[in-house]
Amino acid sequence: MCLNTKNQVIAVHRCHVGSLNMSVVAPREVFKSAILSNSASIIVSHQHPSQNVSPSSEDISVTKRLVECGQILGIEVLDHLIVNAKAEYYSMKEKGQM
Repeated sequence: MCLNTKNQVIAVHRCHVGSLNMSVVAPREVFKSAILSNSASIIVSHQHPSQNVSPSSEDISVTKRLVECGQILGIEVLDHLIVNAKAEYYSMKEKGQM
């Protein structure tokens, strides 16, 4: 989700569709919509088909990389949410992993 300076959603962009157990995340694709939308910040999310919303080590490392890229671009990553079909979620911001 791309947000403006008042944290209002101004665009929603799907940048990756993964396989059953993985997805390749390229920061340039994640931030492309944010740049084109003149976003002040973004919230990243993805689904775990396993229904387990706990982050993998890859989820944590991708989040750190996105935060670093966002700092360079001047687009803050506010949170990274992991969701499942049961409406459960894991917020990396709430859990102090960002």
